[in-house]
Amino acid sequence: MEENRDIFGMLDLQLRPGFCVKDHQILHVNPAAQGLPLSPGADIRTLLATGLEEYEDFQEGCLSLALNLMPEGCGVTVTRVDGWDIFLFDPLQEDTALQAMALSAQELRQSLSSIMIAAQRMIPLASQENPHGAEQAALLNRGMHQMLRTISNMSDAGRYHTGYHPEYQNLTALFGEILEKAQTLLNSADLNLEFSIPDQPIFGMADAEQLERAVLNLLSNAGKASEKGGTISAALTRRGKMLRLCVQDSGKGIPEAVRGNVFQRYLRHPSLDDSLNGIGLGFVLIRSAAANHGGTVLIDQPGKTGTRVTMTIALRESGTDVLRSPILRPDYAGGWDHALVELSDCLPLQVYRPEN
Repeated sequence: MEENRDIFGMLDLQLRPGFCVKDHQILHVNPAAQGLPLSPGADIRTLLATGLEEYEDFQEGCLSLALNLMPEGCGVTVTRVDGWDIFLFDPLQEDTALQAMALSAQELRQSLSSIMIAAQRMIPLASQENPHGAEQAALLNRGMHQMLRTISNMSDAGRYHTGYHPEYQNLTALFGEILEKAQTLLNSADLNLEFSIPDQPIFGMADAEQLERAVLNLLSNAGKASEKGGTISAALTRRGKMLRLCVQDSGKGIPEAVRGNVFQRYLRHPSLDDSLNGIGLGFVLIRSAAANHGGTVLIDQPGKTGTRVTMTIALRESGTDVLRSPILRPDYAGGWDHALVELSDCLPLQVYRPEN
C-alpha cells in the first residue's frame, strides 16, 4: 500500500497527463488526465493502437507507442518503475512547437539553398588557389550539410508527425541499401558498422523517405555516441507481421534521467550537452516514422555500456490490386546526398573534400 502511494504521488506531480498500469490494468490516473476516457481497472491492451507485442516484451528503458483514444491516436512514452508501468502522454504544446519550427525552417531553407549553390561554384576555385583551400572547403561543405540536416529536421518533424505516403516496397532491399552505404561512410570515420538483414525479400507498404531518414538518424546518433574505433551493430529481423531494427552503439549510454524525455528534448531550453545529443528532432522523426508504419520505438541499455534503440514497423499489404504511379514529391535534401546530410555530424572532413 505504501508503494502504491509513492507511485501515485509521483504520477500526480507530473504536469503531463498520465496513468500507471500494473498487470495490464490501469490503476491510477493523474489529475492532468482526468478528462480523458481512461477508467481504473481497464485493460491497457484494449487501448493500444500500436505496440501490443512490443509492450508484452517490455522490460526496461523507454518505449514510445500510440493509444487508440482519439481518431488520430495519442502518442505516449512508457517507463517501468518498481514493477509499475508509467504512461505519459506527449505534451500538448508539441504540435504548436513543430509548426513554429517548420515555418522558421522554410525561410532558412531558401537562404541556405542559395548559399550552397554559390559555395559549390566557388569551392573548386578556392581550393586550387589556396594551399589550405581543400581543408577549408571541406569545413565549409560539411558545415552546410549539417545546417541542411538541422533545417530539414525542423521542417519535416511536423510533416512526418501527421502522416506518410506509402508505396509497395521490397523492405529487405530498402534497409540493406541504406545500411550498406552508411557502412562505407562510417568506416571513413573509424567506426565499424556491423549489420545483418534477412536473406529473403520481405515486401510491404512503406514510405521509403521516412524509413531512410529514421535509419540514418539512428546511425548518426550511434556514431556520435561511439568512440573512434568503436562498433555499431544493426540487425533487421522479422517476427510475424512485424519488422524489427535494433541499432546498438558502443558509447556511454543515455542517462536514465534523460531517457524518458528524449522524444521531447526540443521542447526544453538548450543545455550544454546539446553538442553531443542534439535537440532531439532526430528522435521525433524516428518516432513518427515508426508510428506511421504501425510500430514503436524502444530505448534501453541491455549491457553496462552503450544504448540500444529498437524501431518496429508493421508489415502492411496493399489493399488494392491497382498499380499506382509513385508519388511525386520534392527531395527534402534539395538533391544533396541523403547519407552525407544525415550522417554529417559524425563523418570526417575528408568525406566532404571537393574531390569527393
